[in-house]
Amino acid sequence: MEKKAFVTKEQVEEIVKTYPTPFHIYDEKGIRENAQALKEAFAWNKGYKEFFAVKATPNPFLLRILKDCGCGSDCSSYTELMLSDAAGISGREIMFSSNDTPAEDYLLADKLNATINLDDFTHIAFLEKVLGKLPERLSLRYNPGGVFTSANGIMDNPGDAKYGMTKEQLFEAYKILKDKGVKEFGLHAFLASNTVSNDYYPTLAGQLFTLAAEIKKELGVSLSFINLSGGVGIPYRPDQEANDIRVIGEGVRKVYEEILTPAGLGDVAIYTELGRFMLGPYGMLVTKAIHEKHIHKEYIGVDACAVNLMRPAMYGAYHHITVLGKEDAPRDHLYDVTGSLCENNDKFAIDRMLPRIEPGDYLAIHDTGAHGFSMGYNYNGKLWSAELLLRTDGSVQLIRRAETPADYFATFDCFDEFRSLWERK
Repeated sequence: MEKKAFVTKEQVEEIVKTYPTPFHIYDEKGIRENAQALKEAFAWNKGYKEFFAVKATPNPFLLRILKDCGCGSDCSSYTELMLSDAAGISGREIMFSSNDTPAEDYLLADKLNATINLDDFTHIAFLEKVLGKLPERLSLRYNPGGVFTSANGIMDNPGDAKYGMTKEQLFEAYKILKDKGVKEFGLHAFLASNTVSNDYYPTLAGQLFTLAAEIKKELGVSLSFINLSGGVGIPYRPDQEANDIRVIGEGVRKVYEEILTPAGLGDVAIYTELGRFMLGPYGMLVTKAIHEKHIHKEYIGVDACAVNLMRPAMYGAYHHITVLGKEDAPRDHLYDVTGSLCENNDKFAIDRMLPRIEPGDYLAIHDTGAHGFSMGYNYNGKLWSAELLLRTDGSVQLIRRAETPADYFATFDCFDEFRSLWERK
């Protein structure tokens, strides 16, 4: 598939008059269209709801757009719960899926009436002690262990993951919850990450639906919802074919009718917790080439670095790059595209064929709408960039200002000497 930037060189040249590079920018039109497609794909299920994975892109402006599209939020920390609440998302619109969870996080989740998804068997007693009693609605996270496979082969290795309960723990947990007066039960599992395959959700659903039927038969517990979590990925590389969410939704419907309906569970709601699929393709990191270096290799230095997008440095992940204004130029130059950190892995591309790049050119780094800005950090004293929103009417809105040196020094305010030193500057 061809990857096209959703902003042009001319648009960026106008934007930088107000907001200098680097910045992350998001495409509201694309976000809304994608959310609508997801909703239509699962419209066959009366209780269906998408709980956007806040960790992917924690910005209340974007959460409000998704809320307007009918989405809730999937939170995993105290601050993510606060963000959801600030965006007007509360109650059963929040799924709290955390691990190694502090008591104060559970307290806030309960205060917001979020649905708590317990990651571990021991958390039942912990939660009861923290809250004084168990909520009437709880979900449990399942980890089958081993290797997760589909028709396309191995997808991931749940046996090495720290999340969830074994089947034996899961069944014992439902028994305990039922005896303690819990009235609504959910089941959750996340078994593979960033799958580019229409098979993942239907295969996972088949396993969870079979488990749900067994839970009902053996324990007399009828699940209210089954949460397929995330894992539906995006094609970072141009030669990858994108998932078809409508095909995926239809695949889940088929196994639902084959397994759950005959088991008397035809009213179970289906939930998803997508992050990357929801926003990944609809965000880009825009950066400017500021240096070129000719030694043993050809390097292009840009004003962004790994603090703005960690994935290439951390995982060796591929992110496509468009040199704005040179979309049709031949890709006949071999470059490493680098940032300025004192780390040699601070590279957005290695041995990448690109058009001739000159200082002053703008580069759009694709698919940063999820797990892009959110994974940022302050190494080398680098500051967080701005986040911008390309509205449906073509206007650009600042949805997070760039961090300043004053912000960086603000956390030293318990030490007057540092604060006063900076203020004198």
